[in-house]
Amino acid sequence: MNTQQLESFIQVAENLNFAHAAALLNVTQSAVSRQIHALEEELDTKLFYRTTRTVTLTPEGIIFLEHAKQILGQLQIATARIQHRSNLTTRILRIGCENQADLLFLSEILEACRPSIHAFHPFLKVIPHRALMTLFYQGELDVLFGFREHLPIKNEILFTELRQVPLCCVLPQNHPYGEKESIRVEDLFTESLVACNSYTIPAQAVELQNLVAQHITPENIYVSENPQVALALVRAGYGCCILPQSPDTRDGLLYRPLQGTQLLPYGMSYNRSSSNGLLKEFLAVARQAAQI
Repeated sequence: MNTQQLESFIQVAENLNFAHAAALLNVTQSAVSRQIHALEEELDTKLFYRTTRTVTLTPEGIIFLEHAKQILGQLQIATARIQHRSNLTTRILRIGCENQADLLFLSEILEACRPSIHAFHPFLKVIPHRALMTLFYQGELDVLFGFREHLPIKNEILFTELRQVPLCCVLPQNHPYGEKESIRVEDLFTESLVACNSYTIPAQAVELQNLVAQHITPENIYVSENPQVALALVRAGYGCCILPQSPDTRDGLLYRPLQGTQLLPYGMSYNRSSSNGLLKEFLAVARQAAQI
């Protein structure tokens, strides 16, 4: 069954005249007859009663008429949508990151991209670090966001720093240390600690949480799989944790910089030889949004 058969059937059914239908379709009458005959063979039923003077629909033809109109209408709509989409210029950039904090920072850059880059369609992939690296090396991601120490930087792969993030003690609301502008590492020796798995946080945070853990009894240490879990435990009042400052100021937590720690370079890695022409535009907007 094809559109020519459906169009021929509908025109004959509505005009009850093969000659008129052929004229409307701008084809010969024999061509219309062939289309109707092929359709009837496919359906294994007669759609018209035909004499030398009259053409009328069979009961099956009456039933099929509405279905034919619906089928043809849906085909026309689908065709129009596909043709419209093929005329659009969709420019896709594949961006990878690991967690909610990355997404919050990235959203600021994406907001700046929307009016600045024509037909920009970001495709975001949020997955664990190792899977992220695999996709990037396979060429399935164009740019990665994260801390410099976690991103690849070698050969054709470059890193652009967008900000420097302080390492903080994360506290629940109403914690007494919330009144301080900054916190000494020694101040945490008397607190309960929510520790993160080492591969999910910067090395400096790992060193400090290991140091603090040496001064805390095991029953006052809560181990979390990732920063998201750690923040949930801190929010619930189980203790404090050591993490980079979050761009989200509405997460119900207090972030206080840790004294004596270094700022953490944060930015994006990309392949200088990438064939995606959109990448250069994105990098420029990202730098501007970060005020570099």
